[in-house]
Amino acid sequence: QVQLVESGGGLVQAGGSLRLSCAASGSIFSINAMGWYRQAPGKQRELVAAITSGGSTNYADSVKGRFTISRDNAKNTVHLQMNTLKPEDTAVYYCNADSIYGSRWWGQGTLVTVSS
Repeated sequence: QVQLVESGGGLVQAGGSLRLSCAASGSIFSINAMGWYRQAPGKQRELVAAITSGGSTNYADSVKGRFTISRDNAKNTVHLQMNTLKPEDTAVYYCNADSIYGSRWWGQGTLVTVSS
């Protein structure tokens, strides 16, 4: 089992920045990729950004150039730096970890609200 705890959400004006963090604990040896998903009201959960243990990254087109995902393997944390935020970025953001055995874990979510 892996436990994920997110932090860093909040309210920000459009054009502002926020940094989300996710700390992993438990069976961290099994973690391969980690990432961030988001779910806005009435919409499906979608991938925002992901990063493998080797540092390869993947971003949703809507956040490319604005968001940066990073990972500290020594501290078992993953961060999402979000710049130039837009009202459409408003959502609950979930940290995710995928294991080498095919399991997937989720954090409890952190709310990001971007006001116009």
